[in-house]
Amino acid sequence: MVLEVAILDVKTGQEEAFETAFRKAQTIISGMEGYISHDLRRCMEKPNRYILLVNWKTLEAHAIGFRNSLEYQEWRGLLHHFYEPFPEVEHYGSVPGMGREQQL
Repeated sequence: MVLEVAILDVKTGQEEAFETAFRKAQTIISGMEGYISHDLRRCMEKPNRYILLVNWKTLEAHAIGFRNSLEYQEWRGLLHHFYEPFPEVEHYGSVPGMGREQQL
């Protein structure tokens, strides 16, 4: 499993509109091949900052499958205009023997 991590800095004053758009956008990503789950969290210290965590079966499911899809174009149209600056997206894998996956 691969964890996609994106820090999303939303333009100040656009938080409510972003959250409304994200409610629609999450239905797009959740239907993609290789998608497992996602979580959007809002920063308590900086209310215009969010973190998006998406679990994918493989890196390719996100980086190739989703990013090269028509669905991504819709996702982009719904969300990308909210970001200032545009977020850097990183992908993380588990460290063997560490964390919750060890217990499963």
